[in-house]
Amino acid sequence: MATSHDKARVGVDIGGTFTDVALELGGALFSTKVLTDYTAPERAIIKGIGIVADKAGIRLQDIGVIIHGTTLATNALIERRGARTAFVTTQGFRDTIEMRTENRFEQYDLNIKLPPPLIERCDRFTLSERIDAQGGVLLSPTESQIAAIVDRIEQGGYESVAIGFIHAYVNGEHERMMRDAIEARLPHVSVSISSEVSPQIREFERFNTVCANAYVRPIMKSYLDRLQGEVRAAGAVCPIFIIHSGGGIVSIESASEFPVRLVESGPAGGAIFAAHIAARYDLNSVLSFDMGGTTAKICLIDDLTPKTANTFEVARTYRFKKGSGMPISIPVVEMVEIGAGGGSIASLDVMRQIRVGPHSAASEPGPACYQRGGTQPTVTDADLLLGRLDPANFAGGSIPLSVDNAASAMVATVGASIDLNAEEAAYGVAEVVDENMSNAARVHAVESGKDIGDYTMITFGGAGPLHAARLCEKSGIAKFIVPPGAGVGSAIGFLRAPFGYESVRSASMRLNDFDANALNEIVDHLTNESVHFARQGSGDAEPEVEIKAFMRYVGQGWEIPVAIAHRRFEASDASAFRDAFTKAYTQFFGRPIEGLDIEIVSWAVKASSPLPPVERLQLVTSRDAVAAPNTRRIFDAALHQFVDAAIVERGSLKTGECVHGPAIIVEPETSTLVTSSFDATVQPDGCLLVVTKATRGAPALANQE
Repeated sequence: MATSHDKARVGVDIGGTFTDVALELGGALFSTKVLTDYTAPERAIIKGIGIVADKAGIRLQDIGVIIHGTTLATNALIERRGARTAFVTTQGFRDTIEMRTENRFEQYDLNIKLPPPLIERCDRFTLSERIDAQGGVLLSPTESQIAAIVDRIEQGGYESVAIGFIHAYVNGEHERMMRDAIEARLPHVSVSISSEVSPQIREFERFNTVCANAYVRPIMKSYLDRLQGEVRAAGAVCPIFIIHSGGGIVSIESASEFPVRLVESGPAGGAIFAAHIAARYDLNSVLSFDMGGTTAKICLIDDLTPKTANTFEVARTYRFKKGSGMPISIPVVEMVEIGAGGGSIASLDVMRQIRVGPHSAASEPGPACYQRGGTQPTVTDADLLLGRLDPANFAGGSIPLSVDNAASAMVATVGASIDLNAEEAAYGVAEVVDENMSNAARVHAVESGKDIGDYTMITFGGAGPLHAARLCEKSGIAKFIVPPGAGVGSAIGFLRAPFGYESVRSASMRLNDFDANALNEIVDHLTNESVHFARQGSGDAEPEVEIKAFMRYVGQGWEIPVAIAHRRFEASDASAFRDAFTKAYTQFFGRPIEGLDIEIVSWAVKASSPLPPVERLQLVTSRDAVAAPNTRRIFDAALHQFVDAAIVERGSLKTGECVHGPAIIVEPETSTLVTSSFDATVQPDGCLLVVTKATRGAPALANQE
């Protein structure tokens, strides 16, 4: 039994298909995957925690902390399963969230489909008030006008209210007045105001963000309250923390207040996991590839830091098309998310071409091969038919798979109409999903000015290691790494994340009118706010503070992030700001623009608890082949034929041992497909380094500089 001084740490990630649980105790890792319970997600968490605690030989009382990430907020927005919500805005701006930015993301599509507004027009109310861009009050609302809106909210039976007024990011006085009036009369109604949720310019994005926060806040608070109760009832007395979309950990109370910050919490954990592995091997150019049961996520990690952004889109109506989704203005680990997971459903379009996703069979009813009532073919069914999965040893043997069910579904939906048998149709489905992911990775790299071939892929998730080799073949990537515990990579990433929070606020200032005192006041406020959140679980450790200014040339429509040293600003710092912006602008666009003034648009201050140093290791290679006791017939896409592949238990491998492709390296939560083009070598920490045979021993294997 663990003592009070030897507490375990648990990471829990709820996905669309599986709930992943990882427990770390004394350097040992114990993990499991259980099917997500859509009716009561907390039940799957309790079940998973019980399983890993039994594996570790401890009681739930011996757990010191639980760190949780979830896609529940994302799913609620995509599926429109949130609370009955009203939106209160400035008179004349009622239709902002419906008019959007008037940008046609698909210029020549006459039947362009925009995502519908989150809140219907009949649920939007306007108040006669106005604040100017400098924060001055032009028109104050009257008490009678405010009371009239409260009456309508009460009569409408709303559970939640979003408030977003013009220029509230610089002065939120009127929003607070409206909130106070609602809470005074309707204390049971949840209220979110844009000046706290997302105090940034651009009213469409800000309004949409506060509406999203209000829309999911009641259901997320209910879920988090239930989770706390169930964990306590099960016997665990430890605190529960939540990872947010920016990759930091906050208290459950903060998460309940700003649940929109949880929209990308699970994927953020995966990026942190990959960055930790990159730091261990000193890899400065890494592509994180996380493929689970419902989606695949791709993130660029340069200089050991995942790429970040202050806006992203949910529920895109057009795959890969920026502008076709619901914009959310919060700090987020930037990644491409594709509806291409193991449970993604395959079908034929009107041209009789194979399409995969974005719809998923999820955990209920699941892929056809799960034998849980699913009848539509999925990527998992295709992988089974191609020999990549063992029907008797999937998910550690907890889910027996039916080859017959998979074949019947594949032929009925895909094969019969285009004269393909089950295996041929499965090959088509696998190639389509791999090409979709490869294309997304290439586009993401090009948009960032990078060559994807220069990157090392780090892959995880239940389906990631199965598809990584083919993605590398298609993308020109020479090597990929499969870390230990890859099947629950995001959950492990939660255990590597710092306590942290990023505060963002718009505050426009031209460098020709540089006001150091005003900037110090803004930065001090944001620093205090972010440090407050970062200290909620980090103890006495002093948080590390990073500052970014979002700047542009006067007259430009968009700004770029510029790193600024954390210090007290003085009048003479205007030239330092100018030099920093010019350098960053040149990196983005090749050259600066002469003769234009520069302005600061927004600020972001991130406070994070310090992390322990990462143990540095060297990548090793070997030609000492492992003898495989068993083989299985698998389809090798690069060779366009079935081949006999070695079946190797990952737990039996030792450092320096090599597995020559074609092979499958199996473990309870995932399997790594090593195609004929690759060899895999076990690293000192248990990682699998999988390298193309053409580059074995070449300089490309050396640690990147």
